[in-house]
Amino acid sequence: MEGNQITLDSLDKGTDNPAFSLEGENRHYEEHGDPHSGSQEERREGRFSSYCRKALQPASKAQHFCKAHAKVVRRVLLGLLAVAYLCYFIAACYLNFQRALALVVITAVVVFFICWELFQKHFGAKVLLLLRPVGKCFQKVWPWLKWLVWVALLAGLIVWLVLDTGRNPEQLISLAGFFVLVLFLFACSKHHGAVSWRAVIWGLGLEFLLGLFVLRTTPGNQAFQWLGDQVQYFLGYTTAGSSFVFGNTLIEDIFAFQSLPIIVFFSCVMSILYYLGVMQWIILKISWVLQISMGTTATETLSVAGNIFVGQTEAPLLIRPYLADMTLSEIHAVMTGGFSTIAGSVMGAYISFGIDAGSLIAASVMAAPCALGMAKLVYPEVEESKFKGKASVRISRGEEQNILEAASNGAANSVGLVANIAANLIAFLAVLEFINAALRWFGEMVDIEGLTFQVICSYVLMPLAFLMGADWADSPIVAELLGIKIFLNEFVAYQQLSTYKKNRLMGLEEWDGSRKQWISERAESITTFALCGFANLSSIGIMLGGLSSMVPERKGDLASVVLRALLTGMCVSMLNACLAGRSLPTREAQGGAGTGLRTP
Repeated sequence: MEGNQITLDSLDKGTDNPAFSLEGENRHYEEHGDPHSGSQEERREGRFSSYCRKALQPASKAQHFCKAHAKVVRRVLLGLLAVAYLCYFIAACYLNFQRALALVVITAVVVFFICWELFQKHFGAKVLLLLRPVGKCFQKVWPWLKWLVWVALLAGLIVWLVLDTGRNPEQLISLAGFFVLVLFLFACSKHHGAVSWRAVIWGLGLEFLLGLFVLRTTPGNQAFQWLGDQVQYFLGYTTAGSSFVFGNTLIEDIFAFQSLPIIVFFSCVMSILYYLGVMQWIILKISWVLQISMGTTATETLSVAGNIFVGQTEAPLLIRPYLADMTLSEIHAVMTGGFSTIAGSVMGAYISFGIDAGSLIAASVMAAPCALGMAKLVYPEVEESKFKGKASVRISRGEEQNILEAASNGAANSVGLVANIAANLIAFLAVLEFINAALRWFGEMVDIEGLTFQVICSYVLMPLAFLMGADWADSPIVAELLGIKIFLNEFVAYQQLSTYKKNRLMGLEEWDGSRKQWISERAESITTFALCGFANLSSIGIMLGGLSSMVPERKGDLASVVLRALLTGMCVSMLNACLAGRSLPTREAQGGAGTGLRTP
């Protein structure tokens, strides 16, 4: 038995115990006899188990081989998948290139980023070393070169604005509203002398370029329209599940069974994408672009980029380990990003109302750089951030063990959101009706007929709606919806906007006596951008509750900046609306939608 002894040395070297192999077992039986010799049945069982072990030997060897050569096996599998996809791609393009155009674009984008990452990994350091002399030379001339660049860009922008607005001078109203809002935010700044103008200018510049690309160029308009159409088709698959649970009649006639199940489906899909790491990859790429251009820290930039896809309490989860050490300016930027955008899940519900999907997606994307820039305008950085200079932060991929658990958790987690939305709609619409009844009663006491909350908002916020670019006749309704969004929530406002849109599409008369039944397409688009954000009074509690649960030791800091963040978030949505009003053609340029203008 000397050969079968196990020593500490053999354990360190990973030597297997021969007594547990088939050869060792047979030798043991030869030396000591068969332990099952006492019973025929036991001997048969022993032989059967021995045969099973022999039969499983190839599978065991294959498993050991795969573990030992895991990298090679993985590369071979990926290579086979790549070859299979290449064959499929070529076949699709050969059969109908126009039909496969979307596939070509998606493939090109993915291949570009894969090649870029491989290039950075293998050649990035060498390229930086070669470019170091050029970089030193560039740094010497940059102090005066940057002023030349800025002057050239400013001159080009002014010339373009003069030429572009020559045909539609009314668009200058939206441009004036844009500058008025920026000046207002600067007046509200916490530290006027510490403003990072690089972040402000780049934030507004990126928002402006994105707005032009989406609203004024054919490729941008078509791309976002196509993306919106795909989202609508995708959300249509919700019907398969909701019709099985609730029946076709309910999902066609009742709002709760028609729109709310979309949130469950979208939340499930987003959870799967997070488990696979797809969303983290997209968010990191967007965050990288914002960070290198605006000079903001990795933590605040990552959270704001995440707000394009997820809500005001979900995006900070991406940077949860870093919240405790973030400065007040960084926390303010995180909050502003949450107030300035909407979550992908509720976006699906708004699309089901009939709101234009392309405009909603564009508004959410444009809001990210603008929110970061305006956050640094209203609450500039005056502390030394611990994350300054960090290239990136790590993002967790969740705790789910497999894709089925991720899908189940995503669907289950949406139940609270669905219940919250349903409860808020019931409560806020009931409160709105109560307020209107009370206002009508008070108004009748002094012979004022029809006094409502919407009427008050239409008078108070009408100048702001006009500055965003809405026609004077449409401004009262736009102001009503804006007031509902600020004082109640955007869900109720979008629901009422969809009613006006349906009235227009049904061909109703523009005026029913003194009441306007619909607004122009231009006003609809401006309102869609203005309402796209969680910046309303009820969101204060949601924001504070969500962040306080992550960093309870900083409740005081969170409460001290939340109102500034709310104000900044409101203005970001309105800045987007001003850009939409600046870029969209006026009603006269469209040929006069409807039956003509009329003053109420």
